[in-house]
Amino acid sequence: MPHTVGFIGLGVMGRPMAKNLLKAGFPLVVHSRSQGPVDDVVAAGAARASSPAEVARRTTRLITMLPDSPDVEKVMEGESGVFSALQRGTILIDMSTIAPATARRLAARAAALGATMLDAPVSGGEIGAVNGTLSIMVGGDAQAFGEVKPLLEAMGNRERIILIGESGAGQLCKVCNQMVIGGALAVVGEAFAPARKAGVDPAKVRQALLGGFAASRVLEVHGERMLTGNYTPGFRTALYAKDFRIVAATLTEHHSPAPVTAVIQQLVEALMAAGRAEDDYAALGTVLFRMAGVSGEAAGV
Repeated sequence: MPHTVGFIGLGVMGRPMAKNLLKAGFPLVVHSRSQGPVDDVVAAGAARASSPAEVARRTTRLITMLPDSPDVEKVMEGESGVFSALQRGTILIDMSTIAPATARRLAARAAALGATMLDAPVSGGEIGAVNGTLSIMVGGDAQAFGEVKPLLEAMGNRERIILIGESGAGQLCKVCNQMVIGGALAVVGEAFAPARKAGVDPAKVRQALLGGFAASRVLEVHGERMLTGNYTPGFRTALYAKDFRIVAATLTEHHSPAPVTAVIQQLVEALMAAGRAEDDYAALGTVLFRMAGVSGEAAGV
């Protein structure tokens, strides 16, 4: 019989990830701050828990998917938190995007309590969470990784579930991921702007670029968002801005110069200042459109 799995944090990403675990046959105990998503996942076959501590008492494999470092710290270390009821031998998998230093500290605390904690942030957005095709970047103990890999494969693309290194390495990889995505988002928006200004159809430009070396998932998915002006969030700008603050702190910690990333962070903050916090982060393109004087919310109108 598969292990009963705990899942804490049923937001835009967490809810479909939890449902994919149920579809794969894993018994599930869930908890989240909002009860609507809990009701939904319970209706799909999960059991309900009233607190993170209750999840920890009922499971020895426990996943968290939360917005930020303080949220993970509260769920783990707060009153009625996971650490207050943690069973020895438990493997914790934090799939949130948090600071690498926080991941290392929490892993050390879990080890002192007789458990193992992996940091396993993801990439692929809501689409990847729904389809079970997420890329998963893991830091921590290799044996624990092997034991929980079937869980990860229920939520991600098995070819893109990679043990990066020691505790915190998964989060460091996620920092790199967000840097690359930010650069791609910015240059896609920047490229659409002159096409539009020159009277060239940016949709056809995108179509042509997707057939060559300029092709990327950002151009494919978020490029289409920029063309249609559809910024219904799969991943909110506010969360991307949070991720970029982690990027900046990590670069400072390692004395790593990143001039391109510094510009991207300014563009992200400009998007936040424009009141777009709840839009999908593909709206970064709108900052470039405005700078170029492109009229219209979408690049193609």
